[in-house]
Amino acid sequence: MPSNNSSRQAAFHSAIQTKDMIINKITDQHGREAAISEYFGCMTFGLSQMREKLPKDAYSNLLKTLDHGKKLPKETAEAIASAIKEWSVSKGVTHFCHWFQPMTGTTAEKHDAFISIQHAHHSELKVIEKFSGGQLIQGEPDASSFPSGGMRSTFEARGYTAWDPSSPLFIVEEANGRTLCIPTVFFGYHGQALDNKTPLLRSIESLSTSACEFLKLIGDVDVKKIQATLGIEQEYFLVDKNFVALRPDLIMTGRTLVGSAPARGQQLEDHYFGAIPSRVKQFMQEAEFELYKLGVPVKTRHNEVAPSQFELAPIFEDLNIASDHNLLTMEVLKRTALKHGMVCLLHEKPFAGVNGSGKHNNWSMANDKGENLLEPGNTPHQNLRFLACLAITLKAVYDHAGPLRASIASPGNDHRLGANEAPPAIISAFIGELLENILNSIEGGKALKATDQQIIDLGVSQIPNVSKDYTDRNRTSPFAFTGNKFEFRAVGSSQNSSVPMTILNAAVSASFKECTARLKEILKKKKRDEAIMELVRQVVKETKSIRFSGNGYSDEWKVEAKKRGLPILSTTPEALNVFKDKKAMQFLISTHVLSAEEIESRYHIAVERYIKTLEIEHLTLIELTQTYVLPALEKQIHSSYKVNESITSKTTQKVFENRLKEMNDVLGSVLTELEKFQNLLTKSQGISSEDKRMFDIVNHVQPASFKLRDACDMAERVVADDIWPLPKYREILLANSLT
Repeated sequence: MPSNNSSRQAAFHSAIQTKDMIINKITDQHGREAAISEYFGCMTFGLSQMREKLPKDAYSNLLKTLDHGKKLPKETAEAIASAIKEWSVSKGVTHFCHWFQPMTGTTAEKHDAFISIQHAHHSELKVIEKFSGGQLIQGEPDASSFPSGGMRSTFEARGYTAWDPSSPLFIVEEANGRTLCIPTVFFGYHGQALDNKTPLLRSIESLSTSACEFLKLIGDVDVKKIQATLGIEQEYFLVDKNFVALRPDLIMTGRTLVGSAPARGQQLEDHYFGAIPSRVKQFMQEAEFELYKLGVPVKTRHNEVAPSQFELAPIFEDLNIASDHNLLTMEVLKRTALKHGMVCLLHEKPFAGVNGSGKHNNWSMANDKGENLLEPGNTPHQNLRFLACLAITLKAVYDHAGPLRASIASPGNDHRLGANEAPPAIISAFIGELLENILNSIEGGKALKATDQQIIDLGVSQIPNVSKDYTDRNRTSPFAFTGNKFEFRAVGSSQNSSVPMTILNAAVSASFKECTARLKEILKKKKRDEAIMELVRQVVKETKSIRFSGNGYSDEWKVEAKKRGLPILSTTPEALNVFKDKKAMQFLISTHVLSAEEIESRYHIAVERYIKTLEIEHLTLIELTQTYVLPALEKQIHSSYKVNESITSKTTQKVFENRLKEMNDVLGSVLTELEKFQNLLTKSQGISSEDKRMFDIVNHVQPASFKLRDACDMAERVVADDIWPLPKYREILLANSLT
């Protein structure tokens, strides 16, 4: 049996060896690699495929379902199912599943074969491929093992999945077969949302309805639909799977619970946008190839700031599809990494002392003509509409900063938010110097004459001509305007974007509703353009405190934010408490995005997941300390005493005794902190109330775990390298830079 250290060495040598892998490619008739456009979406079945395969009346009925919420006729469902089955079987698919998003934060699926039994002559049974409209539209997985937050009893197992026709079906390819995945919602016997997709779809519909009503009032009389759009930048770490196999903490929790910072981390800032390591580039090429086949429009790839950290970003899409695609992207990244001998870590902070990972959600709105409502236009009306939509979005963030903070709360994000690579936990908005000047001028009732990049006085109604914002970006802002969209930078890398986007959509919908009512009153006294500018002026003035252009990391900002009355929710337990504030959450009920029962259930699920996640981390930390750190320290001290006995020089012996004392002090520190931590954890486990236990963990147990970690990290620094059993940060993080 090799020692842990020899396993470490073998893992490192394996990690830095060049491994050229054959990447699957699609070729044309001449054997040349096909252009992306030739195979993009070849493993998806969406509206374009349905238009091609379905009878005209069936396709028309499907569009009525999508555009007007009409019920899909049975014969149409059968026609669609038949076309899907024919296409799937031609692709080598043997099974199908309803792919849904339970409130575990990930995805779920139950596979069924495309077969049915048909009776033949003489009682013989014949297997045929069959897929019905009923199987397409609705499924019934056992729901008893999925969290409901108290919305049903454990013994009430029934739950339903229902097809979401607005999101394309797709085929997942694996070594031993292909599976058709049908994006669905998931709900309980009495109609309660048991998933994260149902509220998202409700919020998209609510936003469209509220925005259309407002836009018609300001002159866009022919607007029929407003669509939220989203582009998600996904950050992640890649580490060799041999290192992960030797790290129980990475296996159990997705992050390192101990680990001393290496001499070289990210301080040279040479990794960001640097040359992509060969091994990683091979992984990226295959991941992109798989994503292109699945219709995910991946555009950008690059090294991120921390060693072994990378980023992938797609082109903007319809928000619902973008959310589905991001969940699919995370699955593809993890699956592809394993094929390349690596593990994709999506935890927000897998390594202490270096940058963590986020999921920057670039959100905007577009009308049915494809015009971005948050992009300054070429006409006075377009600019007036832009200013109104900008002010309404700022109002949404101002009015609902607490719920927005709660929507991105998680144990992983607690390690990241407010650190030197992520926005603070205080929700604020950054709009840039140009727009800041414009809004300040509007608030003061002025219209400035200036350059093309500023405001031009267009007359009595003071409608400014606003060009694109070229001012600097603020990376410390959790909600930053970046030219024609808002970037919600505080979302965690492992998170399902459906959750924060649901809250944001609902907040903006509520803001549109309120501003519509206010504008109707102003229109009784003023002409339309003047009335709109008056509304913008009022909203800009009322929400000024949410706008912040300074350094979000500074201690001064915390003081300033408190003066402004902004919610300061530094930890997940503090943020989750917002779900219990009925007044703060009322907008979700009034916009029909979540019921009071569904809000309460989500609170209980989030609390339970917080407790369980940290308990797993804490128990793993104890195991690491007892079975790795302490034995290594004991072995080091025992070996050192033997060396000390053989030293004849008194001077050398004195110096060596100081070293022995240091090691004994470290051992004492580890034992002391371990005992304190175990006592606090045992006490916490005895608290029956989940609410009280959550706060006990964050206030007492978690700080004790940090102290124990510090002691363990000190042990790593005094134990000989050939004795230390765990792969070190320098090995895990810097191996990729050598390939």
